[in-house]
Amino acid sequence: MTPITPLEQALHSARALVLADLVAGEVAEADVVSMVEESVVQRRWWVEQWPEGSGYVAGLVAQDVQDALLESYGRWPLCPVCGAGDPHALEVEPELGPDPHWVCHKAGVRVAALGSLGSAGGADDGFASS
Repeated sequence: MTPITPLEQALHSARALVLADLVAGEVAEADVVSMVEESVVQRRWWVEQWPEGSGYVAGLVAQDVQDALLESYGRWPLCPVCGAGDPHALEVEPELGPDPHWVCHKAGVRVAALGSLGSAGGADDGFASS
């Protein structure tokens, strides 16, 4: 059996983390999972060009999927912290860095590590129209 390369490990991890958050928000439909796969394909090329960036690929895949969902469905993931006002999406921080996490800029708080939205509790993580 061939050992898994660091590149493949980073890509598999990114896929798993984003899928975990999609499942937590109950939005992991087939077409949404296809968006994750498309991002992983695109980011494979990116990390092949810049291997030192493999630690950043999970946050980039999350941002790619978030952008694709915004175009097709609406904002995701919805903030579980802010109960009042218009629904708004969490954002991935750092934009390009290790240890990606979801933050609410409105409340100024870190909500959950990428892949851990299911343990963040609170409001529905589904879609909100833009």
